[in-house]
Amino acid sequence: MAAVTSAPPTRSPNGSRFVRIAGWSYRRRWWALLLWVLVLVGVTAASQAVGSDYHNDFSLPGTESQRAIDTLRQHAPAQAGDTVQVVVEAGGGVRSAQPRVERMLGEVRQLPHVVDVRDPFGTEGAISRDGTIAYATVTLDGRAEDVPADDVRRIIDTAQAAEGDGLRVELGGDAVRGAEESEGGAAEGVGLLAALVILILLFGSLVAATLPILIAIFGVGSAVGLVVLASHVTTVADFTSALMILVGLGVGIDYALLVFSRFRSELRDGADREQAVRTALDTAGRTVFFAGCTVIIALLGLVVLGLGSLQGVAVAVALTVLATMVASLTLLPALLAIVGGRVERRVRRKAGRAEGTSWRRWTVAVQRRPWPALLLPVVALLLVAAPALSMRLGFADAGNDAPGKTSRQAYDLLARGFGPGFNGPLVVVVRGDAGPVQSAISSTPGVAAVLPPTPAGDGVSTVIVFPESKPQDEATSDLVHRLRDDVLPRLAQQTGAEYLVGGSTAAAEDFAEAVASRLPLFVLVVVGLSALLLMVVFRSLLVPLKAALLNLLSVAASLGVITYVFQEGAFGVQPGPIEAFVPVMIFAIVFGLSMDYEVFLLSRMHEEWEGAGDAARAIREGMATTGRVVTAAGAIMVVVFGSFLLSPDRMLQQFGLGLAVAILLDALVIRCLIVPAVMQLLGARAWWLPHSIARWLPRVAIERPNRPTIMDR
Repeated sequence: MAAVTSAPPTRSPNGSRFVRIAGWSYRRRWWALLLWVLVLVGVTAASQAVGSDYHNDFSLPGTESQRAIDTLRQHAPAQAGDTVQVVVEAGGGVRSAQPRVERMLGEVRQLPHVVDVRDPFGTEGAISRDGTIAYATVTLDGRAEDVPADDVRRIIDTAQAAEGDGLRVELGGDAVRGAEESEGGAAEGVGLLAALVILILLFGSLVAATLPILIAIFGVGSAVGLVVLASHVTTVADFTSALMILVGLGVGIDYALLVFSRFRSELRDGADREQAVRTALDTAGRTVFFAGCTVIIALLGLVVLGLGSLQGVAVAVALTVLATMVASLTLLPALLAIVGGRVERRVRRKAGRAEGTSWRRWTVAVQRRPWPALLLPVVALLLVAAPALSMRLGFADAGNDAPGKTSRQAYDLLARGFGPGFNGPLVVVVRGDAGPVQSAISSTPGVAAVLPPTPAGDGVSTVIVFPESKPQDEATSDLVHRLRDDVLPRLAQQTGAEYLVGGSTAAAEDFAEAVASRLPLFVLVVVGLSALLLMVVFRSLLVPLKAALLNLLSVAASLGVITYVFQEGAFGVQPGPIEAFVPVMIFAIVFGLSMDYEVFLLSRMHEEWEGAGDAARAIREGMATTGRVVTAAGAIMVVVFGSFLLSPDRMLQQFGLGLAVAILLDALVIRCLIVPAVMQLLGARAWWLPHSIARWLPRVAIERPNRPTIMDR
């Protein structure tokens, strides 16, 4: 077999589009930069001018909690809105401050979106046994997400204006939690600063280190502005922008780094700057394109769940990935044309130095002992993933808020004065005879108190049930199922009435169950489509299977870590359920990002395999040329994602920890140990594809198309 020789660059049919993009951006560098600046400035200015209109939609048609809400909206719209609790405390007894409290509640009653206020002095059980704590219930004219935050803040300010002279006023409820402004975290700034430090250490140049960060800023900034504008015409959750920034910064830096690293490699091999840009786009650019497609496929797979609240988030984050991918393919070549001279001079000075020597030695060591390199890490990852088997989904409540927030203060006061279950009451909607329902429910284990039925009109009544346990406790979930599956069905047989268990606690339980029940289909769709894409790219049956299994392993390990930390309360974290959004979002994002590294690493291995036909050499050279970049990209993602642990939002903390752990394990353990070990054990079989399948698959190459292959010699 003849030695592999370099061939002059040619424009192949497969590479022509990427080469043309690179050529246009390089030649029209200032036009490309100007277009991106106009896009970023335009959408940013427009989004700031109109503002955001984020809107959470947690409705789940068909669930019992949603049917309860719909019944109230139809027959008693005044009681269908969410409520705000105005909690007062007076050391000398709340009745001593009754005139001030009643005057304050009268002012609240006149505010917009307030349809009813229940005075604690005329409501049974609204004053604690020691008489120091009481609460008033303010009923709004809509769901918490439908009431403008400014109007909720007016309610907060009006109520707390009555404080003083021994009277304390705090407010709770979903509307209050949503209206309280989050403290501005330093997560994004810390993540970018840490990424810049890693890039400087990697490239030894501030100019080179800045380019990937600029790509991320342009891509993320443009996408966030577009989503802010889109929030006025479609449902976009209020946490979407933070998640877009979280993912966009990591992905944008990652994609630009892959292209930029190949550009430097081509310069080192003697190519001129323009040809290095063209080749980088025709190789690493293809990798970025297909890797980005896998992330987008994984995110859009959330549509399979049929959860409206997640679909808008998925589309927004997918748009962010698309914007950063396009910026890497169009803006980066222009920036390389403008400032690439400095990079080129630095690379030329270092030309001739050995590259990837340590990674070759590492890979040879793994190839000598492939079984230990495979089995030991797999066993360790399975142990890390074990806590995920007991994961309990739910939503954080006011008990997880910062201690200084009024929602947290009201939560603690209600728990101290009336019991922990008072913060998560169940609302039983009754259509028909509501007479025996109070006694039937009050004798149910786990129930602390039951208020008498309140007629809502048109034969509909509501019964408020207070559990003995906190809203997030598993015992509260058990009580919801006990009422729905046992107590109320038996009562319905006796009375012929219809009983529906609703309220925010029951709705959270329904949402968690909906996610859990649809998760297998979601995983099947995402894994299947991603594996099919890899099969088309690498024309292999075992490579996609191996990639899918290893990516699932990294996702499981990350979920095990967040379960151990946030659900079990490790490292002093307040224990509670895992946010119902988190597992599916982490799976979609991590599975897609893991495919980034898989495509980048395997494309170089496949390039060597196609060139020499030596499986062992392909593994060594693939690791030697990509190992440094993969670990650097992984380190950048870890610090960007990990910086979101600084956020005051519990859900973002879970996202940050889960994504950081998954990428850390994927980049260091899976890519550096397990992948070379598995590829060594598979040998040439790794690139095998049955002819019956090969005939039906299109040919799509992501490595350099003009390189001579073993079929050419």
